[in-house]
Amino acid sequence: MSLARNTLLRMSRSRWLADKVMTRPFAKKAVKKFMPGEELADALTASEALGKDRLGTVLTKLGENLTSPNDADGVLDHYLRVFDDVKTRRLNTHVSVKPTQLGLDFSESRCADHLEKLAQKGETTGVYFWLDMEDSSYVDRTLALYRALRARHERVGLAMQAYLRRTPADLEAILPLRPTVRLVKGAYAEPAHVAFPAKRDTDLAYYDLAQTLLSAAARREAFPIFGTHDLGLVARIVAKAASLGVSDGGYEVHMLYGIRMAEQRALARDGRTVKTLISYGSSWFPWYMRRLAERPANVWFVVKSMLQ
Repeated sequence: MSLARNTLLRMSRSRWLADKVMTRPFAKKAVKKFMPGEELADALTASEALGKDRLGTVLTKLGENLTSPNDADGVLDHYLRVFDDVKTRRLNTHVSVKPTQLGLDFSESRCADHLEKLAQKGETTGVYFWLDMEDSSYVDRTLALYRALRARHERVGLAMQAYLRRTPADLEAILPLRPTVRLVKGAYAEPAHVAFPAKRDTDLAYYDLAQTLLSAAARREAFPIFGTHDLGLVARIVAKAASLGVSDGGYEVHMLYGIRMAEQRALARDGRTVKTLISYGSSWFPWYMRRLAERPANVWFVVKSMLQ
């Protein structure tokens, strides 16, 4: 792992630094690169605008590792309203949550109850529902939560991280569920025995997992989502899908808001199914630092914002 990336990931865990930075005008300006605003209304408005360019969206409220039952209950209530808003506005939008937003740190059963309510709401509103994957200490619990949901609900998906050494075995274990999987590279600081420290190894692992998912898709045993901004990798995946007979609608490409937007629109025009992940909320510091760590060159954007 590069020194710059490691430093940014360590900074993402600093509560002191978050308190110092989040109120600064330059920081609020810089974060606008990656999110349309802190309010749900901002995310919904951006979803409508992107829909005109054939881009769907995935919405997630920022904030994780909640320790108060009242706070977790509040997040549940918030997401229940999000489903209604998406349906009312007829958006091509999914909803994605982190289990630690819903109480996983203090009660797995309470978190499971919250997720079940959200999955039910997703079914009644016709909105797809996602579980995000957090750092490696949560993988087993998140997989268990997904298994329980998938046993009762069709329209639920799971994010999996290519840089974790365990992911090939985890993917094989859930394939019998006929899962929907969003494959991402991974954005948390992990020790080398848990995750690949070198980008090249992560890239190789990603493509191997993509081939596994596409092979399952060809048998109609999985629906793969490829969350990456690596256009070379996307091109290889598109070619592999075609060689396996997986149609353009048999998989999707997901990218973050504010990153390669012209390329996202171009992929959509070329017939790919593309969705833009939109984050919102006031607890953006840890998420933002992880975004910078994915491509430390983005730090220059922050520097320019400070100087302007």
